[in-house]
Amino acid sequence: MIGRRQLLRNAAGAAALAAASGSLVQRAFAATAPPEWSNWSGSVRFTPAEKVAPTSVAEVQAAVARAAKAGRGVRAIGSGHSFTPLCETQGLQLVTSRLRGVESVDTARREAWLLGGSKLYQVGEPLRKAGLALSTMPDIDRQALAGSIATGTHGTGRTIGSLSSYVTGVRLVLASGDTLEATPDKHPEIFRAAQVSLGALGVITHVRLALEPAFRLRERNWTAPFEACMAQLESHVAQNRHFEFFWFPDPNAFVPAKLPKDLCGMKSLNPTKEPRDFERWDDAAQTRGERVGWSDTIYASPRDTAFNEIEFAIPAERGPDCVRELRQLMLTKHKDALWPLEYRTVKPDEALLSPDCGRATVTISAHQAAERPYRPYFDDVEAIFRNHGGRPHWGKIHKLGAKELAPLYPKWDAFQRVRKELDPKGVFLNAFLRKVLVA
Repeated sequence: MIGRRQLLRNAAGAAALAAASGSLVQRAFAATAPPEWSNWSGSVRFTPAEKVAPTSVAEVQAAVARAAKAGRGVRAIGSGHSFTPLCETQGLQLVTSRLRGVESVDTARREAWLLGGSKLYQVGEPLRKAGLALSTMPDIDRQALAGSIATGTHGTGRTIGSLSSYVTGVRLVLASGDTLEATPDKHPEIFRAAQVSLGALGVITHVRLALEPAFRLRERNWTAPFEACMAQLESHVAQNRHFEFFWFPDPNAFVPAKLPKDLCGMKSLNPTKEPRDFERWDDAAQTRGERVGWSDTIYASPRDTAFNEIEFAIPAERGPDCVRELRQLMLTKHKDALWPLEYRTVKPDEALLSPDCGRATVTISAHQAAERPYRPYFDDVEAIFRNHGGRPHWGKIHKLGAKELAPLYPKWDAFQRVRKELDPKGVFLNAFLRKVLVA
């Protein structure tokens, strides 16, 4: 039986729902036979014409050049944690999982070059051994670094940008098979485009990240009724380096308990000098507690049950009103939507296609179990997001096309110039990217 602590700490308590439904997700995945590819949630499935797993940049160059010459599209894949069909291709599927590791570390400059296929959970320990750490991480660490950068993946914190905002350099394999390195000083416009590129510029083989001295974090978890959470929301955001909350219409739908409805599970992360790793909980229900460890071991939480997700970046000042409208939607029209809303904050940045470009952001996510239909619910959620000026997370479900997206991004045209310059024949475009970037 899943514990209440897991439910309220990381919203993965919905595993109980999947178990109760007869492991429909497991059966769906078992029915999938190679060579069909599926993303993590099963929302995207396709069969590429060809698949390669290069072990070097030279092999990436050769594979891309060969596919381009044959008129085939190319899409690179990492972990398949995007819910949108970013990776889908009827041409060459380029698997990046063997391009992993920390290539070099500059301790004086607090920077490191990492291979793009590295999973986020794989880079914390080697960086820590060099005395350094990522400034932020998302709440899932299974993603590949290049995919995280390409989609603007983020954690939470008013003074903390997305992972892309800490990028100081990228190396790309272009449609021609040539390589290109872009930094703020070398090809600066290409660099700003590559910080959040959707994989539309080329294959990201390396990423250079700005780091900070290795640090430890204290995670605190507690619960409060929705209105109490909202009354103290501003102070929680201001007083903690990282703060987020999950709102559950009824947490007892997932865990046999006597928890109140309309409940928020809240989490803060702050640096600590506490030298001991520990995890402790103050009540039998395990809804109040804390844990301490190195930052790379604390940031992420397990997600053991597959789900689908929609997330938009909302202007920070609109966040509270937006989450109230979503809550009302779930309490009235979509009473069967029991998975939580997630509320986080992100610092502005300058990446051309970043959802956080030029404005302080609140991100709000809605979820649905992978085996359940989500479209009517997500459509209504998306309408509320759009009414609040939201920009979609590039890796999460939305229905917008280029016509609707272009006005949301002040540097849209600059990105398009770079894309057309680097990939004039659209080798790295697929049907989804043509919809969101071209059509």
